[in-house]
Amino acid sequence: MLSIILKSLIIGCLGGAAVGVGAARMFHTPNSQSMGAFRTLGELNACQGDSASHLSFGFGFLFNCAAAVVAAGALTQDVFHRVIPHFSAGLLLTRNKKVEETLYNPKKMGIAGGLIGAVTVAFLNTLASIIPTSLSNIAGKILSPAASLMINPVMPIVFWLAALDAGKKTGVWATILGGAAHMIMGNATPGCVLGILIGQTIEENGYNKSAKIMIMIVVILYIAIAYFRGFFSKLGL
Repeated sequence: MLSIILKSLIIGCLGGAAVGVGAARMFHTPNSQSMGAFRTLGELNACQGDSASHLSFGFGFLFNCAAAVVAAGALTQDVFHRVIPHFSAGLLLTRNKKVEETLYNPKKMGIAGGLIGAVTVAFLNTLASIIPTSLSNIAGKILSPAASLMINPVMPIVFWLAALDAGKKTGVWATILGGAAHMIMGNATPGCVLGILIGQTIEENGYNKSAKIMIMIVVILYIAIAYFRGFFSKLGL
């Protein structure tokens, strides 16, 4: 048990610090390179600098990760993509509401990410190690399906509502791309996030060159994903 905790603290600290720095640096592109996921950037933006939103988002996926680690004995990607960045941002924003000095600050996000990563990974790995096999089987049959509901349909609805609240154009783009993503990929969340990014760009700058390029890239991406997933063949095309 002690060995698991020590290794988890080290791995969680190193991974959490890297993710925290990477998440903050995403807000400084293209002036600096970053390490992060596109969905992480979209989800951090969707919380609009509200500490309660970041913390509730992180807690939602923490329960999902806990259920997965109990049932399967392995950490999911959401630990580093979602839980740690949102906890880091949420805790920093409770003390300072200025995102430029907190969420956008690689140093502060790295420190917060390292501390939160160490605690989170140690907690999840310890939880997995103390759960009896019989309870793990129960978790696999009951908790995992319940946690999956958080991913779909709860999260798509949350992002869609956030898009509708952000403006008419943002809502329209999130609805169109979210609906297409649900039909092609089975989950509307990626489309809603893309819709929020495109819609907000258009709201602020109109249909300028960068917005048109972004739309073109998204259309090509959707067509490629639909083709390789056999979406067109299902439609008889």
